[in-house]
Amino acid sequence: MFERFSRSWGLIKASAGVLAQDKELLVFPLLSAICALVVAAAFVLPALGLGALDGLGNGGVPLVAYLLAFLFYLAQYFVIFFFNSALVGAAMIRLDGGDPTLRDGLRIAAGKALPILGYAAIAATVGMVLRALQERSGLIGKLVSGALGVAWTLASFLVVPVLVTRDIGPIDAVKESALLLKKTWGENLIGQGGVGLVFSLLYVGLAIAGVATIVAAATTGNGVLIGLAVAAVIAVLLLAALIQSALSGIYSAALYRYATGAGRSQGFDAQLLGQAFRVK
Repeated sequence: MFERFSRSWGLIKASAGVLAQDKELLVFPLLSAICALVVAAAFVLPALGLGALDGLGNGGVPLVAYLLAFLFYLAQYFVIFFFNSALVGAAMIRLDGGDPTLRDGLRIAAGKALPILGYAAIAATVGMVLRALQERSGLIGKLVSGALGVAWTLASFLVVPVLVTRDIGPIDAVKESALLLKKTWGENLIGQGGVGLVFSLLYVGLAIAGVATIVAAATTGNGVLIGLAVAAVIAVLLLAALIQSALSGIYSAALYRYATGAGRSQGFDAQLLGQAFRVK
């Protein structure tokens, strides 16, 4: 366990080094979060106003609800993948020794808008199927859907880097991502599990510190101070989430370069990447 954590920390530090050189990479997950909220509001508010969700609590799910759910998944996934593609595209430039700008990332993502939309449609379909399986099945169905969800996450881990660097469609990108994962499969999926573990511990620490800060502010009885404390805690947690998302994108770009033999990625130790996903 200590060895796994050590490698995870090494990968995070290498990704953080890249992020430190291009702090504007944090803008991509921020824009993604803002646009995702806008999309959610654009779907939820009209659906409530038109009564499209009526009957959900009575055991019946109208067809329009399924259609809205699919369109919602499609729009949300497109937003997420679009800005993730922009992040990965900019990270690729940095890892290749360049100096990317925000415009570079957005230009790369815009040039891949159609394949990104196709991949979003695939992901939305998978999400709908897994959700239906989970809701309509018992314990075994939930376990099966959970296992399938993990398998999909692993198989699609490198889809965005593939779409960014290759002129292929979404289906071929998913196939290539799965092949690359098979090629670089290891007992320790540091790229996802390790980074997630480190940030889970970080979130726990921030939550504890945040609660202590709010409690300390509450003892003063000053409403303004309490409000500032709550706002500060929320801002710190959001910043941590943005950093995690950016680091994950940078790591996926570096891992793809390693898996495809693209050469040394600036700021990353090739041996460290090799340990993260050991070849069978």
